[in-house]
Amino acid sequence: MRVLLIDDFHERLELGLTKHGLEVIDASGCEASQEAVVMLLREHKPEGLMVRSKIFVDETVITAFEGLRWIGRGGAGMDNIDDRCADDHGVFCFNAGEANSDAVGEQTLAMLLAMFTRLVKSHQEVVDGRWDREGNRGLELKGRTVGILGFGNTGSAVAEKLRGFGVRVIAHDRYLEGFGNDAVEEVSEETLLRESDVLTLHVPLTGETKNWLTVDRLALMKSHFWLMNLSRGAVLDLGLVVKELEAGRMLGFAADVLEYEPPLKGDLAFIENFNALRKNNRVVLSPHVGGWTVESYEKISQILLDKVLKFYDIELG
Repeated sequence: MRVLLIDDFHERLELGLTKHGLEVIDASGCEASQEAVVMLLREHKPEGLMVRSKIFVDETVITAFEGLRWIGRGGAGMDNIDDRCADDHGVFCFNAGEANSDAVGEQTLAMLLAMFTRLVKSHQEVVDGRWDREGNRGLELKGRTVGILGFGNTGSAVAEKLRGFGVRVIAHDRYLEGFGNDAVEEVSEETLLRESDVLTLHVPLTGETKNWLTVDRLALMKSHFWLMNLSRGAVLDLGLVVKELEAGRMLGFAADVLEYEPPLKGDLAFIENFNALRKNNRVVLSPHVGGWTVESYEKISQILLDKVLKFYDIELG
């Protein structure tokens, strides 16, 4: 029972695995390439592989060592793992999506409030010596409708944390039903688009969600709305976002994720759109840190540890 770690994890993971009899190979300092990971797999012949986002785990990696039995990802989603290929080869895949839902939920509220209070703009102006109260007059959330696309771990955490703000919360999830409760109304996608004042996205990146926000979907939305993306950057076409902001329909945009990270590594069209966002004081951006808190870093490792032990029918203790 040998485990290969190719990314950084909290020490709790390695200590827990070792305590329960698994051998851990810490290769977190390895080169960020498939070739390097393939060589490590062939050299160490592990049953398990632990990754974060260092590489894309495709068939080349999955089949590098035929004794590989499972792959664990330290984070939410499986967008850098070809889990269909893994399934075809009998390799079990799991993630730690439960670990950072609170962190992303809190980041969502922070960015939402920053948009409504114009906090980023007003802070910078005060630091620069400007005192413009009228130009930074904020808005209140109370009485508005917040729509959530995707009601998994993070979407449901956002709904829970919106309690107390006096907002109506609606949500749509293509793959879930029956989740409505006293904190959230379950609605169709069309209703979500038509009735949301604020739309926040919390979906995995799949073939169905890539560039999800189309011109047709935008046409269904209110004449004025706010948009947030704390899922995956490629869910949105930034070109459409920029157009909606410039047209005045989109009153604010907040994103913790971008299609290219860091953004200046993107293609020319992407960089042009990103530069337009940078100059817009109704935009709030953060560097994919929503789920990356001190607490979630440790929780990710604990959840992965629990799932590995369950895989081997080892009682946690």
